Amino acid sequence: MVMRIVAIVAVLLLGVSSVGAQSSRIPGDRGDIVVTPIVHASVQIEYDGTVVHVDPWSAGDLSQARPADLILVTDDPGHHLDPVAIEQLRKDRAPVVLTATAHERYTDGIVLANGERGTFAGIEVEAVAAYDMTPGQPWHPKGEANGYVVTLGGKRLFFSGVGECVPEIQALSDIDVAFMPMNLPVDRMRPRPVAECVKTFSPDIVFLYHYDNGYAGWLQNPDRSQPNSDTQDTLRAFEEALAGQNIEFRDGNWYPPITGQ
Repeated sequence: MVMRIVAIVAVLLLGVSSVGAQSSRIPGDRGDIVVTPIVHASVQIEYDGTVVHVDPWSAGDLSQARPADLILVTDDPGHHLDPVAIEQLRKDRAPVVLTATAHERYTDGIVLANGERGTFAGIEVEAVAAYDMTPGQPWHPKGEANGYVVTLGGKRLFFSGVGECVPEIQALSDIDVAFMPMNLPVDRMRPRPVAECVKTFSPDIVFLYHYDNGYAGWLQNPDRSQPNSDTQDTLRAFEEALAGQNIEFRDGNWYPPITGQ
């Protein structure tokens, strides 16, 4: 049975979530793995005193974010690769794992290519290809972006990055928690295709993220009109498409309501 857990979030003046207000817990070998959505594709993971940040973005509220023992960067656009956020969160000499294209903009990091793996800050990390297969020039060419499988607390967590349901994702196994994009309003990875993709590797828990590009665009340029995004219908469509699977859907609420400027 699909379960949906909707977190309660604090709403700041600019509508950016407060770290710690919406954390989700997953049992690990030595205590809980704590998942804290920040905004869009940015997430903080804590376990047994170790903190991992994926795609930290300073457009979100990082005031309560924990210093990072490891930072993972999936792609090179600013909402994935933000040197300001990295420098704000990175502990002294903490590894920053990224792609070759991201390394061109942030050189103090370790390049991990699609299919490569390594151990960083005592954490096993595997890079999974993230790219588009839709005909025409790809927005995310193969080889330029990563998803990551992170082994922490005896659990395998998959952060897909941004792309489509490529064979490398479908071939995943033993994934406990998955973070999957619905790249809306871009016509890639809409609710049903995302649900069908998740079914191919059957994680125990799935979070959706990177699903409101209008909101993310407004964060990058608040002088624009505030987005009138209503993602609840698309979240429900995903949940309905996943019905009947033994996969728990958790809505981290990556986009709290905007209350003013």
